[in-house]
Amino acid sequence: MASTEEIIGRRDVNDVEQILMISNTDINASIHAVKDNAEAIFTWDYEKGARPALNKLYEKAKNSQWNGETDLDWSINVDQEAVVVANQAANNRGQGLDVSGTIFEKWGEKEWTELGIQSQNWTLSQFMHGEQGALLCTAKIVETVPWIDAKYYASTQVMDEARHVEVFAKYLNEKLSGHYPVNAHLKMLLDDIVMDSRWDMTYLGMQIMVEGLALAAFGFMHQMTTEPLLKQLLRYVMSDEARHVAFGVLTLKEYYQELTQAEIRERQEFAFEAAVRMRDRFLQQEVWDRMGVPVKEAVTVVMQDPAQQLFQQMLFAKIVPNCKKLGLLDAGDAWLRTKFTELGVIDFEHMPDTEEEYETFALAEGEVAAAR
Repeated sequence: MASTEEIIGRRDVNDVEQILMISNTDINASIHAVKDNAEAIFTWDYEKGARPALNKLYEKAKNSQWNGETDLDWSINVDQEAVVVANQAANNRGQGLDVSGTIFEKWGEKEWTELGIQSQNWTLSQFMHGEQGALLCTAKIVETVPWIDAKYYASTQVMDEARHVEVFAKYLNEKLSGHYPVNAHLKMLLDDIVMDSRWDMTYLGMQIMVEGLALAAFGFMHQMTTEPLLKQLLRYVMSDEARHVAFGVLTLKEYYQELTQAEIRERQEFAFEAAVRMRDRFLQQEVWDRMGVPVKEAVTVVMQDPAQQLFQQMLFAKIVPNCKKLGLLDAGDAWLRTKFTELGVIDFEHMPDTEEEYETFALAEGEVAAAR
């Protein structure tokens, strides 16, 4: 049994100094290579529909493809500064945050607006990088999963992820004011997922953890934004993401029944590590650095922001019930339940899991038709 320090590299999950010691030192490189240790698996069993739930998901995916170039209204003008101001007003951001005695005490409207702009650039940049991670991981799943129904579905997700990378990149480059390199914590997690030789770990890391967090984050942003093009973009992406997470739940639910308790414990530890890495990434240390703000001071203040705390908790709204559905919360000595309790997110266990609710995210027939 590994300790918290052995899993995430520090004893205290909230140790700000240790969190900030992890940084991206390769920000100017355009290529990043990671060794993929997995074997490509052929299967000569071509019986389509042997796993009916996966086959149903595959058929839905085939009928749910959309074109990011033509189905989104790119003619919409985006005044980023005006959008940031409107979002802050609509969502009461910053209220309840005590900045007395900090660098933020002297900030005026100009500085807070600039923070909103940089934060939006940073957030959507990390979504874009995460979608490329999903693109690589789903291609890996096509190679490594031994079931033909899973290979069929994963192939549709590869197309989905390419489309997601495309639309986030287009929105950042054409509608906003620049992008950020990949966050170090996200990069570390993506590297771990790609390097692991076990196909189910790719599922757990990407489909359940990264995609599960993305689905919750997209939903939160979709609700909060006042910008119509971004709202439409997120709606389309969410319709795909829900299927992707359901794909992970459906596959791992079956496979985990074959694993030993020791193997399940490894999956619990990996889920916890992924949860902490993803939470750490949202401290957006790169934004503070770019704005010339002392990073440790800024992160310490932001971690006390009620709105930020709520946002970070909401990110686990899909992860926790899905881990419960897979039996990871209470397997063995309920170790993962204890860890999620320490992170303050265990209350989400009663939310619907994505296998139950993915169809509620589907685009209605009129949504795509109206865009076209």
